[in-house]
Amino acid sequence: IQMEYTYKGEQYVLNLIDTPGHVDFSYEVSRSIAACEGALLVVDAAQSIQAQTISNLYLALENDLEIIPVLNKVDLPSANPEEVTDDIVDLLGCDPSEVIPASAKTGLGIDEILSAIIERIPPPSGKVDAPLRALIFDSVYNPFRGVETYFRVINGSIKKGQNIKFVATNKNYFADEVGTLKLKQVPKQEIKTGDVGYLITGIKEAKEVKVGDTITDAKHPTTEAVPGFEDVKPMVFAGIYPVDTEDYEDLRASMEKLQLNDASLVFTPESSAALGFGFRCGFLGMLHLEIIQERLEREFDMTVITTVPNVSYHAYTHKNKDQVILVNNPSDLPEPSSLDRVEEPYIKATIITKADFVGPVMSLCIEKRGQITNQTYLTTDRVELSFDMPLAEIVFDFYDRLKTVSKGYASFDYSPIGMRASKLVKVDVLLNGNVVDALSALLHVDNAYDIGKKMCEKLKELIPRQQFDIPIQAAIGAKIIARETVKALRKDVTAKCYGGDISRKRKLLEKQKKGKKRMRQVGNVEIPQEAFMAVLKLND
Repeated sequence: IQMEYTYKGEQYVLNLIDTPGHVDFSYEVSRSIAACEGALLVVDAAQSIQAQTISNLYLALENDLEIIPVLNKVDLPSANPEEVTDDIVDLLGCDPSEVIPASAKTGLGIDEILSAIIERIPPPSGKVDAPLRALIFDSVYNPFRGVETYFRVINGSIKKGQNIKFVATNKNYFADEVGTLKLKQVPKQEIKTGDVGYLITGIKEAKEVKVGDTITDAKHPTTEAVPGFEDVKPMVFAGIYPVDTEDYEDLRASMEKLQLNDASLVFTPESSAALGFGFRCGFLGMLHLEIIQERLEREFDMTVITTVPNVSYHAYTHKNKDQVILVNNPSDLPEPSSLDRVEEPYIKATIITKADFVGPVMSLCIEKRGQITNQTYLTTDRVELSFDMPLAEIVFDFYDRLKTVSKGYASFDYSPIGMRASKLVKVDVLLNGNVVDALSALLHVDNAYDIGKKMCEKLKELIPRQQFDIPIQAAIGAKIIARETVKALRKDVTAKCYGGDISRKRKLLEKQKKGKKRMRQVGNVEIPQEAFMAVLKLND
């Protein structure tokens, strides 16, 4: 948003950019930060500094941004402004008088914040006469006008009708419309150095506009692109299937519409023996997965089944020890006999919690195969813990359990640190002797038995009883590691017998037993929808 503000008789133009705080969208945050000269570090006076606050602060400091600390929600009854101000002073090394108390609800401190922006944040620097060089920091999809690109001009200027080029995709477009964003779009003839604006070129697909890309003039391009661009890679994969297989084409159309305004969503068709036709989807994280699922249900009225989420593994075979096989689905893992090794992605997890909960938080992280690398007391009551952990261990229920063991006080942030070798096995679930591929999971060998046992117990609760016994088995290869049985519904065939010889009753029971055996050989087991999601909640 661009706003004009008069301060001490002079008029200033301020460009304000908001960023998401969640760890799933850290790349978008880094590109927004690269487009700015300064940042407002807004800290909640009731909750104090969170793990995401610190990681985003480090990003801002790496980009040499001027930081203005703001203490928000000071009007809340639970606010603790003095203590939180001390925390900010310890973190930034600033003077307590530089921390601005504010309340977005009552409007307290707004004038002080705007004055601080003008006095403390430097004006944009850039060469007006240099070739056009602009940074794309966001884009939105407009169903009538195509993709609207938001950019910041670093050098030169961009004019309406100009022939421009996107450096990363190496494609040329005409700037059909350029302008600035106020409360609504204001078309302009030219956007100059230092300004933030929007661009409409008639692009119909969001994936053609990449956040972090550089816009330049097609005839006189810039010699160097804006540094820091990277393609956003999905971190978490899951299968999404329609409840009714007839809705497959509707689901495809819905996914394509979602992809128009969310270029970070990737999907490919896949089929499952248990669930029919669906899609293997890649997401930035668990929050992104939940958002997509929610949007499918709310915007497109699609009822879908989501399979167990997993991360992307690297597998190597004995035949080609240097060739990487990407495993996004448990069924893609090579046979154990030909497998040389498997590598899984690791993250550096940062957790900030109250000192009272350090024990339970450490126990949870160690249970999730975490290795503690650092422990720092930020204050006498607040501790920062750092762990190296497998990404696969946090995609299930880690965040919910962390909030539970810390009574809601812990905050969590992570960043990827590369691939590491790991002992992983594929655990299959068999129902009535048939493998249900949608319930297969890649697990660490130390946890495979416990999780396999819990999966069988959970499925036993959820699968309805049939006219025959249903064995539920967890297996690694041909070896069964756990088993539960859903007992058959039985008719009391001996009810018509009154006393008499036992052989009559035995004959009827044997006849029933043969019928049940024959039924089990031909019977199919219906798996209820909640059974697929229950695997994620094994600790409930």
